[in-house]
Amino acid sequence: MTKLKLKKGDLVKVISGESRGSQGKILSIDVTKQRALVEGVNLISKSEKPNAKNTNGGIVKKEGSIHISNLMLIEGGKTVRIGRKIDEKTGKSVRISKKSKEAIK
Repeated sequence: MTKLKLKKGDLVKVISGESRGSQGKILSIDVTKQRALVEGVNLISKSEKPNAKNTNGGIVKKEGSIHISNLMLIEGGKTVRIGRKIDEKTGKSVRISKKSKEAIK
């Protein structure tokens, strides 16, 4: 299994698909399927039964998952590609921006 370049909390932009051009924060990632839930993007209508939390039930809008390949990280207002490099100080692998060659926090 390959290591994913995006992680929860990253600000991303959708580069293809129905929600192209939208951006939001990653809420969660499914590593096995390589899909992510992005805040406010790819909204789907889901019908829910009444329960204690939602007494009326009805149709609810929620985020649908998007494949990781359709997302790009936003850094400094622009989309950037991500690489990995081993940090000399700690010896750990860190994510770097391929444009600025700086580490991504």
